[in-house]
Amino acid sequence: MPVFLPLLDELTSDLVEVIARIGPVIVSPSSISNLPHGIEYSVTLENSPDVNVDLILSWLNEGVEKVIVPLTLAKEFIAAGLPSERLSLLLDVGNFSAVSDTVRNGVSGVFLKTQVIDIDLISSVSKFFTNSSIHVLAGTSSPPTVSNIRELLAINAIPVIPTSQLTLSSTSAQRINVADAFLAPVVSDRPDGLFPTVVTTETGHSLGLVYSSAQSVTESIITGKGVYQSRKHGLWRKGETSGATQDVVSIRLDCDSDSLEFRVNQHGAGFCHLNRQSCFSEISGLPALENTLRSRLASAPEGSYTRRLFTDSALLQSKIMEEADELCRAVDKKDVAFEAADLFYFALTKCVQAGVGIKEIEQSLDVKAKRVTRRPGNAKPQFTKPAAENPAPQPQASFTPSKTDGSIRMRTSDLAGITPDARAELLKRPVLKSDEMINKVRPIVDDVRTRGDAALLELTAKFDKAQLTSNVVLPPFAPETMEIDPDVRAAIDQAYLNIHKFHDAQADKETLVVETMPGVVCSRFARPIGRVGLYVPGGTAILPSTALMLGIPAQVAGCKQIILATPPRADGSISPEVMYVAHRVGASAILKAGGAQAVAAMAYGTKTVPKVDKIFGPGNQWVTAAKMLVQNDTDALVSIDMPAGPSEVLVIADYTANPAFVAADLLSQAEHGVDSQVVLVAVNLTAEKLAEIEREVDVQAKALSRVEIVRESIPKSIIVKASSVEEAITFSNDYAPEHLILHLGNAPECVASIENAGSVFVGPFTPESCGDYASGTNHTLPTNGYARQFSGVNTLSFQKHITSQQISQEGLKALGPVVATLADCEGLQAHANAVRIRLGTYQ
Repeated sequence: MPVFLPLLDELTSDLVEVIARIGPVIVSPSSISNLPHGIEYSVTLENSPDVNVDLILSWLNEGVEKVIVPLTLAKEFIAAGLPSERLSLLLDVGNFSAVSDTVRNGVSGVFLKTQVIDIDLISSVSKFFTNSSIHVLAGTSSPPTVSNIRELLAINAIPVIPTSQLTLSSTSAQRINVADAFLAPVVSDRPDGLFPTVVTTETGHSLGLVYSSAQSVTESIITGKGVYQSRKHGLWRKGETSGATQDVVSIRLDCDSDSLEFRVNQHGAGFCHLNRQSCFSEISGLPALENTLRSRLASAPEGSYTRRLFTDSALLQSKIMEEADELCRAVDKKDVAFEAADLFYFALTKCVQAGVGIKEIEQSLDVKAKRVTRRPGNAKPQFTKPAAENPAPQPQASFTPSKTDGSIRMRTSDLAGITPDARAELLKRPVLKSDEMINKVRPIVDDVRTRGDAALLELTAKFDKAQLTSNVVLPPFAPETMEIDPDVRAAIDQAYLNIHKFHDAQADKETLVVETMPGVVCSRFARPIGRVGLYVPGGTAILPSTALMLGIPAQVAGCKQIILATPPRADGSISPEVMYVAHRVGASAILKAGGAQAVAAMAYGTKTVPKVDKIFGPGNQWVTAAKMLVQNDTDALVSIDMPAGPSEVLVIADYTANPAFVAADLLSQAEHGVDSQVVLVAVNLTAEKLAEIEREVDVQAKALSRVEIVRESIPKSIIVKASSVEEAITFSNDYAPEHLILHLGNAPECVASIENAGSVFVGPFTPESCGDYASGTNHTLPTNGYARQFSGVNTLSFQKHITSQQISQEGLKALGPVVATLADCEGLQAHANAVRIRLGTYQ
């Protein structure tokens, strides 16, 4: 219950704003329109005898807590059926014996007016109204004292204080300070006199536990900012140095008046010193979804599915109606929960688009919960159909969308008659805001570059959630860190042999020697890059395959130092599968770090992390941006393998294709991440054949453990109809996919026409998964259309080529005049002289 109830007889905006933080208020009908939005209030009818039942019902429906009615009106309103929990009786303390049982049982609160605070009399009234809350308004010109407030609360009576007797300044004989009144009953059971304080979000989700003092609470109430009491450093104004400030929404006491709850609007990185919202755990549920959607509203790439949801009102409306329909069709508990979550997602997308958050939704729900009258409840005509119009669905030969079809169906386009602009749209990937991401990673990179290991440890704790004493593990690696399932070990060993065999064959081992003219011999030979950094992502999947694909060509090429970086798990360990691969490829060190901080450590080096000459490996947008940043820094002197983007596959399928195989290949890339790109180019496929493929996608997707990722990626993917294999391959060459799969009757013959692709998978029994793991080819491939100018990682990626030339005296006699003439032509006299001085020696 509140400590006191302010009666708004003076409407001072500053004072009303402050008292709104500590509880509800009481107003007259004429003051309702002047109240700030969101404040809880009750209405007193002491000077409003003309108010009727309909008006009171409208107030209660709009969220008024209670209506305080005089005894003369109480019987009428009770007889009209107004709920007792929303009625309080306005009563002079001397008249309580005149109250009938009907009135006493028809209200849930009593608003007592008394000239003096007589505790014994008020206690007697309280016993008469056994099931009602008691509020006491003293008719004196001076406010109740702190002692009076405590005495009233001790008998479960709540003092009512007019705002004309409240102040934001110091307490005087005429006015009591708002904070002094609020703190009157607060006690502490701690030796230091502080009050434990739970801090929550506006919607009541915990942020952390702190301590408050009378001074800190007073400042918070008056200023509306989060102010607490540090047990070591005095007043703590939250966010004063970090920027993570708080706007106080409400301050409440617990039932024993010895601890507090602050509800706040948290700004900045969050409440916790580890730059997350809560000290207890990451947020989840609807608040987490709201945060995600707000982030996507701000940063979703143009043309992406998420951006379209925010900008295409027709699409969003369709999704909401679609998910509402699927929820209505769901029967068992699991499906109902699943479909409700889908509907919440799109409904909250609509809210975030309109600037509405969970707080506003809950406020609206609170008002709805307080309604005392109800509409008939009939559905609008457009949503009402006779039973005969909506029969149970019958099995059909063509594809019938399942209850989750909306989130796992691909979009369809046809190349026939398509405009050049529309075709160009089909070839586009989501826009990658590289400049924006580079600006985000720059502080991280600079921090590691400047502070080295200290920064690396802090950033690992912050982003990887692992508390380490060292980020580097050196060989020999402890056997217990490499303990893996025997079947997994055997699979890794076989994959190692295949990949090693293929990459060993690629190595440039012979010196190229060419005599370009008599006595002039040119040569080219390969040397390994001395120090290489291999980034193996963590996060949503364990990727020993990436460690194999990067470590084996480095080993084959003969790189002297192989540094393998991968994010640690929360306990500080590395997955044993990755540890085992690191051992097999002869890693010189393992860097237990992820993200931009790992890239920076390898690029610049620290006291414990060796500097490398080239960085390889896929990663999220933070890793990619960091790689791009360091490769352009001449102080780093580091290169990278290639630009990276989301995983992608393009499948070309004709009438010979097995629908289950095609669907499985599409899903094998779709499960990588929500931004994965999946394209099916259908060559003259019938509607029935396409329906079979779509049905297989639907069925297989629901059986995957990563189905939630697929629900995001598949709707952004496309089916492109082509009229011939030649048209399909032309489209594929323009798209330049990371993975190209050919489900064609003459697949081997078509390979000669492929001009742009990271890797090609030929025929029905060549799933892309084999290339990802163990066939022998490398799975680190160019994405985002870069297959037009980049190759995938191979052994030559880990080698550099040096040229040499050796010219005999006779050779120089023939070549020298040519060189001197060209040097003279360019005006480079010293160049010409270097030749002529030699030629002159032998004249």
